[in-house]
Amino acid sequence: MNSRTGLIDQTVGRLRARITDGEWPVGSRIPAEPALTVLLGVGRNTVREAVQSLVHAGLLKRRQGSGTYVVALSELGVTMSREIADARQRDVLEVRRSLEVETARLAAHRRTPADVAELRRYRDERAAAYLAGDLDAMVSTDLALHRVIARTARNPVLLALYESLVGAIGENIRFNFERPAHTNDSHDGLVEAIAAGDDGRAVREITNYLSEQLGERKPRRAAPRAETGAETPAEKLTEHGPEHGRHPR
Repeated sequence: MNSRTGLIDQTVGRLRARITDGEWPVGSRIPAEPALTVLLGVGRNTVREAVQSLVHAGLLKRRQGSGTYVVALSELGVTMSREIADARQRDVLEVRRSLEVETARLAAHRRTPADVAELRRYRDERAAAYLAGDLDAMVSTDLALHRVIARTARNPVLLALYESLVGAIGENIRFNFERPAHTNDSHDGLVEAIAAGDDGRAVREITNYLSEQLGERKPRRAAPRAETGAETPAEKLTEHGPEHGRHPR
């Protein structure tokens, strides 16, 4: 291995570590190339090749005119996403409900003060992103909140299952936010039920929320319009139902 190849491999490892450690969660945009050269202390060509390596591996995805985003935490997650690439969004929502109901129940039993503080922080960031109409931030903060709940459940098998599907879940969250019929549940009830250790209420909150997304329940509240008066991302797009959308390849 020559020094050039070794430096690229090291840079790939450092980028990967920021993804797997949660510094750059699924759905988030990584820093632009100039910022990465400063952050990592390597040249632009090395950064470019390292990023491209993770794009080929499926952990990163470039979006024209927007930047490079994290789409998976590991090659296992990439494999799972490919396996369910043609799944209907309804199917993904049903799987989310089966997993997230139990993670919410266990999280209510096993939460710590630090967990509660983290949940409230992401809840507040999610609300701020919604008010700002920032779709990318809405997706990343919503996904981060649900991943914290999964970690708080402290069941390593359940967490591994959830993390292996996180790419599909992130795309599903984006799909739900983009739907004109989407209503913004602030998740206050879910977060506070977990904080209070009320597992029954936590189960009801997440079940009701996902059932609303599936169209099995009427929305409990209307989404607040951004303070700027601008349309929300959902209002700008053509209507699609969860039974029609496909998980994108």
